[in-house]
Amino acid sequence: MHWTEEEAARYRAAGYWAGISFGDLLRELAARHGDRTALISPSERWSFRELDVRADRLAAGLRARGIGPGDRVVVQLPNVPQFHQVCFALYRLGAWPVFALPAHRTAEISHFCSFTEAAAYICPDEAHREHAPGTPSITLGELPEAEPVELPGRDPGEVAFLQLSGGSTGLPKLIPRTHDDYIYSFRASAEICGLSRDSVYLCALPAAHNFPMSSPGVFGSLSAGAASVLAPDPSPGTCFPLIERERVTIAALVPPLALLWLRAARDSAHDLSSLAVLQVGGAKFSEEAARRVRPELGCTLQQVFGMAEGLVNYTRLDDPEDVVVATQGRPLSPADEVVVEPGGQLLTRGPYTIRGYWRAGEHNKHAFTEDGFYRTGDLVRLTPSGHLVVEGRAKDQINRGGEKIVAEEVENHLLAHPSVHDVSVVGLPDPYLGERACAYVICAGPPPPKAELRAFLRERGIATFKIPDLFEYVDAFPNTAVGKVSKRHLRERT
Repeated sequence: MHWTEEEAARYRAAGYWAGISFGDLLRELAARHGDRTALISPSERWSFRELDVRADRLAAGLRARGIGPGDRVVVQLPNVPQFHQVCFALYRLGAWPVFALPAHRTAEISHFCSFTEAAAYICPDEAHREHAPGTPSITLGELPEAEPVELPGRDPGEVAFLQLSGGSTGLPKLIPRTHDDYIYSFRASAEICGLSRDSVYLCALPAAHNFPMSSPGVFGSLSAGAASVLAPDPSPGTCFPLIERERVTIAALVPPLALLWLRAARDSAHDLSSLAVLQVGGAKFSEEAARRVRPELGCTLQQVFGMAEGLVNYTRLDDPEDVVVATQGRPLSPADEVVVEPGGQLLTRGPYTIRGYWRAGEHNKHAFTEDGFYRTGDLVRLTPSGHLVVEGRAKDQINRGGEKIVAEEVENHLLAHPSVHDVSVVGLPDPYLGERACAYVICAGPPPPKAELRAFLRERGIATFKIPDLFEYVDAFPNTAVGKVSKRHLRERT
């Protein structure tokens, strides 16, 4: 589950692992930035010093409740400053947050609590207690603060928290991240994204997800001395006023939300001129949609392709426009090792990519190679410049009578149709072909005749076998907890 001693020594010698814990990092940031604003919600503003003091007080209160080093604590909180207070309090105690997402319910929460033998479940309110029967729960209004106590320092090489894998099938695997590897990841991300003390980051996605946590996310913003705005939800109706009021400079979205923002920006009266960078990641952002960001939102697009298991890729802010819209970036670190197998599957290892899921010995035998490479399950193409182009997921490749169809390619063509707002192509079982392709389409206005969409694809020059066998019009897609399209649920509905 861990890096070899030789690798760890190499990463330390190269300066990737700085040998600092989360608790000590916040202490340094509070000393350096003091009363500068760190966290903003619609009703609260916390300085770096206030976050540091509140984390100390909560750590003391949780310690009095019996929570200590190595204990697992399932954390399910909305985008509020207390989320980060809880994080740093647990880091200082040496307890491990297990980050659940707001959309999780009893099936997931009870699994996380039982599987991790959680010492506590920290949740938003009374109604959530029922999701973790048998586990001591603490609501947002009950966070136990006490006079700070002296706590031992934490080893930067130890596990800091458990994150959830982003897979859309089954219950998520748990990902152990250390202080060393994760702090390197978000610090390097903040540098690539050009964050400074004058930056203002909008956390629109659930704060517990890897993307808005560390790419560069709130943690990266804190490390740069920048403020983070915590949005209650990612809708344009909520976020556009926050961008105007707080002069937000950088925001991060998943593709379905980016499309929603693009549509809303056409008629919005809000001043979005401060927004310099829109990051889009979490899933492949089609080239057709990517080309709309600069003219319609007036900001630079930064594509982000990463995973909670580690590897993060960014288009750089000075990349040519064709690279920005057509690729998903290149690796964050010079020490990231990337291998593209025949057939396109991406393998990777490096200073912030895990070597195994937590308590998943059998699964790890298949998910990792013997020499430590993580099998991502992503199908990619590597450009001569070292940028990655995501072609889809291995499981999203549709095998139609022996002909392979990459769903993302067909989706990209359909998005060029003026009546198509969003589209998701999935493979459905077929007794003769093995699989047939079905395009689920959200329309921008009245649905066009399905024959029109087929004719449009033929005019685009794609192979006949790639034209979907079925078209279904829907009002919305089922989503995973973080807002990605759940193709598994789309397959199940037909």
